[in-house]
Amino acid sequence: MSTDPTRTSHSPPRGASPTVPTTSMAFTEFIVKVHSRCNLACTYCYVYEMADQSWKAKPTRISDSIVRRSASRIGEHAAAHQLPAVRVVLHGGEPLLVGATHLAFIAEQLREQVKPPTTLLISLQTNGVLLTPGLLDVLSAQQIGVSVSIDGAAADHDRYRRYRDGRGSYQAVTAGIDQLRSSPYRHLYRGLLSTINLRNDPIRTYEALSAFHPPRMDFLLPHGNWSEPPPGRPDDATTPYADWLCTIFDRWYDSPEPQPEIRIFAEIIQLLLGGSSHGEMIGLSPATVVVVETDGTIEQVDALKSAYEGAPGTGYNVEHNDFDEVARHPAIRARQRGFDGLSDLCQQCRLSRVCGGGYYPHRYREATGFANPSVYCADLQALIDHVRSRVATDLSRLRGGT
Repeated sequence: MSTDPTRTSHSPPRGASPTVPTTSMAFTEFIVKVHSRCNLACTYCYVYEMADQSWKAKPTRISDSIVRRSASRIGEHAAAHQLPAVRVVLHGGEPLLVGATHLAFIAEQLREQVKPPTTLLISLQTNGVLLTPGLLDVLSAQQIGVSVSIDGAAADHDRYRRYRDGRGSYQAVTAGIDQLRSSPYRHLYRGLLSTINLRNDPIRTYEALSAFHPPRMDFLLPHGNWSEPPPGRPDDATTPYADWLCTIFDRWYDSPEPQPEIRIFAEIIQLLLGGSSHGEMIGLSPATVVVVETDGTIEQVDALKSAYEGAPGTGYNVEHNDFDEVARHPAIRARQRGFDGLSDLCQQCRLSRVCGGGYYPHRYREATGFANPSVYCADLQALIDHVRSRVATDLSRLRGGT
């Protein structure tokens, strides 16, 4: 899918309403791309395998000067908005490829610039194959939390998460997780992330991840949209992703033992009970995440790379622009409109306050931009209704004293 030559990086996103908020919200989460290449070749990767191929023009490794400038910009943004906390996620590619010394340098620069009373929370998302005691010692010293991507049992994981020579990565990943959850480093362990694959049995996947006793698990819908549908999402008459997730939900919800938090379930329950979500994946919470690439360019959430070439672009960079300027970008504001930013169809839906139209990148259609329901609309409805039914039954039982 080619870039629209009539649209500049400062224009509203395709299909966005021209009416955007007159004020913008501060960013509270900064994804800093510290290495733009990866040591695995996962077949479903949105960075390397989907519409936007801008990674090819990015420096392999973030430079010291970009690190310093990024840290300074994050610090000034936190101070200007008196933020109680900011999260910085070191990302890639594979962030551990940048090396222990540079990771320590990045953390030190961030701590130098983000000052109290703002609390700085640093973490990284890794494929896990480079987690060794020596590297974990550095991460521990720098208080950098670690989340690991793993897609389930060995055969299921290795079907798609392979090295470039075709070897599966499961053995190396699980060795890294075992190191991470050992007693010297357990405090760094933030959780496991798994991209849903309909070929993988849901209970086998859940139990494979649970065996590592993570504090949290995330099951992510594969990135896709109406123009490039995700695997197994052929029409609105079926709900394969809801069926997969509902199977895990029942196993998780009915367990008599304490279970790890599963973010999508926890968020839905929170929303059904009148609360708000903690991110854009579901619900109406505004976009407060921004990305800094290895060359210092500032982009929107990089899942937008799955839509079309240049979709995450803002035209800004840390050398010349502060994050307040970025927050005023029409595309950012379009993702901060809450209910008013939903398509007409979504606004009329009984589940709009819970679903929130689904994740913004999943709404894209070439003809109408992002002014659509999620490509996972039917799945989200089925999943929310299933969770609602289970929770409502329990609440009714509690009220009845039975």
